[in-house]
Order: sequence, then C-alpha cells, then structure tokens
Amino acid sequence: MKRSDDLLAGLDDIGWAALGHAYGSAEDVPGQLRAVCGPDEEARESAFRSLFSNIFHQGSRYSASPYAVPFLARIAVAGPAGTRADALLLLTRLAVDWHDEYDLPLGIDTAAWRAAAISPEENLRWYDEQIGAETDEERLKNLREGRAYCVAGHPVDAREGALRSYDAVREQLPALLELLGDPDTEIRTKTAYLLGWFPEEADTTLPPLLACLDSERNPVCAATVLVAVGLLADHDPDGRLRRHLDHGHPLLRWAAATALVRLLAARPTAALGLPSAERIAAELAAFGAGPAPAPATAHHAGDLHSYTVRSLMCLMGAAEDPDGVLLEIVRALPRVEETGVVPRPLAVRAGDLLEALFEPADTAPVFAGLSPGRRELLSVLAALLTAADFQSCPFGSDLYERFTRYGLPGTRPALRAYVGLPTDDEDPSAPLPDPWESFRNGRLMSERRGAE
Repeated sequence: MKRSDDLLAGLDDIGWAALGHAYGSAEDVPGQLRAVCGPDEEARESAFRSLFSNIFHQGSRYSASPYAVPFLARIAVAGPAGTRADALLLLTRLAVDWHDEYDLPLGIDTAAWRAAAISPEENLRWYDEQIGAETDEERLKNLREGRAYCVAGHPVDAREGALRSYDAVREQLPALLELLGDPDTEIRTKTAYLLGWFPEEADTTLPPLLACLDSERNPVCAATVLVAVGLLADHDPDGRLRRHLDHGHPLLRWAAATALVRLLAARPTAALGLPSAERIAAELAAFGAGPAPAPATAHHAGDLHSYTVRSLMCLMGAAEDPDGVLLEIVRALPRVEETGVVPRPLAVRAGDLLEALFEPADTAPVFAGLSPGRRELLSVLAALLTAADFQSCPFGSDLYERFTRYGLPGTRPALRAYVGLPTDDEDPSAPLPDPWESFRNGRLMSERRGAE
C-alpha cells in the first residue's frame, strides 16, 4: 500500500466545486476519496458508498465522474487492501454501466456507441438554433439554462457523458494490467472482467490475459479470463478456447463454449478450425440444464443460465439442426433466475425467443404443425410463466404484446389451453388484470381520507 498522499497526488489541483455529480456540486468528492484511502475501515466503506452513489448514480455519469477515475485506478493498484476490489468495481461501472444485459454475448460495440453520442459542440449548435427561433419566454429561459449547463462542461447527452468516463478508464488500462498478476484472486478476477469491455485495446490486453490464463489455478478467475478473451479476440489464440472446451471443470468448459459462441457469431471468418456449433451447443446445454455454479463469474450479474440461453440463441443460425439447439435452450429455461439487471429475466428471454422464432401473424398457427422445438418451447413457457409476466407496464412486461404479435395467446390461461395444459380453472378468454388498479385504488383511498 502507498501513502494516501501518493495515491491522491493532484487531487486538489482539480476544480471539484465547478464539477457536478448526482446531488449537485462535486466539492465533496475529494473528502470521500481521502476517506476511502484512510485507516478507518468503517469510514472507508461509508465513503465508498457515497462516492459510488454520487458519481455513478443508477447508471448515470456526470462531469465529475471521469476526474475521479485516475485516483480510483491508483487505489485499485496500491490502495488499502479493503478498497482495491471496490475501486475496480466502480471503475467497471463508470466505464460500461451494466452492459451485461445489453451487450452479451457479443460484447460491447464501441464504434456504434461513439457514432451515436452527440458531442458538446453539436449540442451547443442545437441550443443556438433553438434559442434563435424561440419566442416563448419560459422555453427561452430553459434553453438558455441548458446551454449554460453545456458550456460549463456538464454532459448533456447521456451517451457522450458515459463515453467520457469510459475513455478515462481506458487511459488507465496500462497501469491496471499489472493486476492480472496480483496475489489476490479477487483482484485478478475483477481486472479480467473489466478488460473484456475494451475491444479497442485488444492488441494490448490479450497477451497479458492469455499469460494469466496459462498460470491461473482458480476456476472462477480462469473462466472470467476465458470469457474476456472471447469478447476481445478475432480468432482462437493458439487453440486455447478449443482446448478448454474439454477441461475437467464445468465452469471452464462453459466459459470456453461462451467465448467460442462470440467468435462464431461476431467473427464468422474465424469459424474455420473451430468446434462445430453442435459441439458448442451441447456443452452449453449441459451447463444450462444443471444447477447454478457457486461461485461463478460476474457476467450477466452472475446469472449464467440467462447468459447461456442468449449464447444458444446466437448458435441457432450456425447449426445444421437449429431445432435441436432450440430444444437445448428449452432445457435451460427452468434454470433462469431473477437478477438485479432484469426484474423478470425469463419473461425477457421468452420475448427474445418469440421474436427469433415466429413471424408476425393475426391468428395462431396450429400447435401440432409447429416444429418439436417450438412446441416444447411454448409448453415450457406456459408451465413457467405467471399471470404477472403477461401484464403490461409498469408492473409486468410487454409479454402480452409479444405473444399476440405472433398470433399466439397473450394470457397465461389461454397459452396453457393452447399447448394442452390444464388452466387451473382460469378462464382462457378472461382479459388481463389492470396493472394500474391497485395504484388507482390506493390514490382514491388517500383522497377520501384527505377529504375527511
């Protein structure tokens, strides 16, 4: 551990008061960083929670966020033992939010992200055009305030603001690479996880990742490295992924299969010499049909069964027998668990599968005429999904709309009747419950009490 003065050198050279975070001025960030490096463990933990909430609040990044990155990187490398892993976690979130849900299994598309982001210069031009044409005084006031906010250096476009933090973390990768050789397994694992989100740095990060893989004995860390290699590489480096597909540990076989899926789907030219889609699907299916491993990698918030289903979906186009892969997906669905990323991951996965497997229609296809994989999928969904899964927002999902778009029954009892399951005395023709009813009733009772 270095002295806090070394870790935080230059901290007071930054005009934190002019920067912002979720709760206003960032003038409290230096104090939080100092507390994170301090000797009091309880104070360190409290300061880190405050810092996390301030500069990464519910996924948002602010003008202060990238300025904190170099200090967090130093803490990750040489800070107090209890703070290093936390610093790596915050660096990952500042870089990529919770992109597990959005970008796995193919990895993050930084080119598309950069193309979609609106620069401060573009925003200023937009504000000037709007101000020049606006005649309403209230709207004019709001536009001028927005322009002043932009001029002050605060991100107006969320994608551009996120990129500032992403690129700030990217600049620190050379210093963080040494952590792949850290004696602490958690540090090595969290570093490998972070590196997988920077495809633009693959030429620099792949060699140390592969060196780590060759020497790593911890299965969770080795699996994390394998997935990171799969997300970054454009080929199978020296056949390492293929060899791990036959590893004795199931988590490493899953990680190798997951990495190979990404290569097959994102880099079709790399398919020559890779195992067949059926071989990879069989490994994923065997993993997906079993209980969740503990411990596991952090990918997809630790819900590796949902990750497996997504990977299998990518394999359907490359398999000689897509319906066979679909049957393997169905085997994995009962294991899909709730995570912090998605409130109802099974409902989300179900919607994705319907979109991939069915064409829009006004009437339901004859159930007996569907392929075995599609029949089995609908039967399993009918058995697993609840009535709440079919409700519309805000309390449910858009599953009703997804089913009815393809002519399929859009309620639980109707779907169960369609596949030949008992409806538990529910009326298949009954409309969906109104998700706003309890809210309206609660508000009505409050209004009545207020009137009384």
